[in-house]
Amino acid sequence: MRLGLTTGIGGSTVQLPMEAILEADRLGFHVVWTAEAYGADAVTPLCWIGAKTEKIHLGTGIMQMPARTPANTAMTAMTLDQLSGGRFLLGLGLSGPQVVEGWHGLPYGKPLGKTREYVSIVRSIFEREKPVVHDGAHYQIPYQGEDATGLGKPLKSILHGRSDLPIYLASIGPKNVELTAEIADGWLPVWFSPKHFDIAFKEQVEAGFRKSKKGNSYENFDIAPFGVPVVINSNIELARNMVKPHLALYVGGMGAKGKNFYNDLARRYGYEEAAETIQNFFLEGKKQEAAAAVPDQFVDDVALCGPKERINERLDLWRKSPITTLSLGLHSAKDVRTMAELVL
Repeated sequence: MRLGLTTGIGGSTVQLPMEAILEADRLGFHVVWTAEAYGADAVTPLCWIGAKTEKIHLGTGIMQMPARTPANTAMTAMTLDQLSGGRFLLGLGLSGPQVVEGWHGLPYGKPLGKTREYVSIVRSIFEREKPVVHDGAHYQIPYQGEDATGLGKPLKSILHGRSDLPIYLASIGPKNVELTAEIADGWLPVWFSPKHFDIAFKEQVEAGFRKSKKGNSYENFDIAPFGVPVVINSNIELARNMVKPHLALYVGGMGAKGKNFYNDLARRYGYEEAAETIQNFFLEGKKQEAAAAVPDQFVDDVALCGPKERINERLDLWRKSPITTLSLGLHSAKDVRTMAELVL
């Protein structure tokens, strides 16, 4: 099991845990991921990190597909991959309706169809076998709308990138997970629970493998949970309480009532009543009550909390699951060293 590092989406200022990132690079962590929501983007910080590191892979976790055309994404990926000496991993995701329509001003539409077309176009650009032509329900290249000039022509990338540059998809919904296992090179599930893999994900992952024209399987597909919270503290209750507000934000506030993918995930894990309570509190503006309603067991299912010895014991469950890259939410070089000692 490889280790990765996640940097989070940031806040009102751009701040990177560079000491932790440099230590992760030195100790052999596989990848560092950057993220974006509706503030700082994922690519610019990754360029900064890439210029200051030597070996660690550079992943976007994730670049929002609605924010960029497939061609723009492919150009960015190939450019950063070449500048970093082949270290780039392209993590993509659709985000949710609130961000897509409320921030980017685009229709959320049909996520499965959009994702399939988007990935297909990006791959064709990477491969450079012929000029790009795509006539789909969501993307047309060259553009053929009523307002088209008629001057568009199929083009092939001037830049010769890696034809097999890895594409990861962030997904947690059943149909999206199946599509990810079918068409991507890796999977970035947030709030992943190894304890619940068999009941929440296994059927969809293996269905995707069966459909995959790429020959995906557990042997060649990177299952890479990211943003896994780690709080190393002798006081287990305190450690859990540091995770609960973040978990409550996702389960309670990342989406509207009846349209929250993380709330749905909590229910699939068996926390139906807690998910309902957390969301009701959060949408009423009672964030402290929402955090307090997060069960301790839920935290332990998706995070690593407590003293070093307890975390080492809890890691056994992650080691026995089919994941291949465990990307952790660490912010100090000391914690990076501790996790490297336990895993690497």
